[in-house]
Amino acid sequence: MGFSIDEAKAAAQTLRNELAAAKLPIGHSRALEIVSRQLGFSDWNTASARLNSRALKTGSAIPILRIQDEALAREFYLDYLGFAVEWEHRFEKNLPIYMRIMRGETVIDLSEHHGDGIPGTALWVPVSSAAEFHSEISGRGHRRVQPGIDTDGPGGPTVEVSDPFGNVLRFGEGQ
Repeated sequence: MGFSIDEAKAAAQTLRNELAAAKLPIGHSRALEIVSRQLGFSDWNTASARLNSRALKTGSAIPILRIQDEALAREFYLDYLGFAVEWEHRFEKNLPIYMRIMRGETVIDLSEHHGDGIPGTALWVPVSSAAEFHSEISGRGHRRVQPGIDTDGPGGPTVEVSDPFGNVLRFGEGQ
């Protein structure tokens, strides 16, 4: 896992304290340099830069799918697929919408803004049971979509649907 910057500084302080107790005092800078080398870095400056970057946490990527019609998007993603709107934004009334939708742990951004996403994008969405998902959305029905289930998909059973804008969503079991 590795050390954080705070853990490295604490290790340097512990080293100083232990050496001072043994009547071998060293300065803080020297302790930081020693800890740096123990962690595999050439010096404290390098360690500090690398340990700070390790502290940066990133989250899951959120795909942006391009939509051209808000009403069609709501009908497909909310009513048919069962997503819910987390938030939505417009710079002004009658300008393109940007919205974030969620279902379980799946988060997707939908955008009417030119340049956000390219129609025809494919998206893999993990599900615990493709058969249950297929049954659920088939029960709702959609005037343009007839979902099928591929039980021999490369990642396991998969339900593939295309949104009204040409984006393909594959709801599949497995990683």
